[in-house]
Amino acid sequence: MARRGSGLFSVGTLLASFFGAGMIAIAFAYFNYKFQEYKFIDFDKWLVYKKADIFKPTEEQYLVVFYSSKKSGTIENLNKLRPKYKILAIDYYQQNFPSNENVTYVRSGTNTILKIVQRFNIYKTPSVFIIKKVKEGLYKQNSIIAELDTINEIPSEL
Repeated sequence: MARRGSGLFSVGTLLASFFGAGMIAIAFAYFNYKFQEYKFIDFDKWLVYKKADIFKPTEEQYLVVFYSSKKSGTIENLNKLRPKYKILAIDYYQQNFPSNENVTYVRSGTNTILKIVQRFNIYKTPSVFIIKKVKEGLYKQNSIIAELDTINEIPSEL
């Protein structure tokens, strides 16, 4: 008597391969979702200071500019910008500059700066991206992170 389904292309083998591919797809989707989850800024947990006060965001969206105040002309060029959204400027060297109607200069401790650099994979200054309010104090990244050569190169879509 001949055995059925024991060959190389049996139904069990075919179903097992589909099941395996489905599990891989589910794992990929899960880890992709978890990776996206880490692109939030919680201003209630990460303390950021505007002058001597704790910064509490009020706008629906901000253009975050992570920059170095050691590069000449950066502050002057930041103050000249007129983007769609108010600028939240974070200095890598934590210098304190006066804010104006378009730019809010903030600073924080080294641990928070390192968390921002790690969370958003910032490898070059200046880097810019948009954050959008999810709920009070919680903002989510809402654009790509653009790495610029100078502060004047902010893309028009930002």
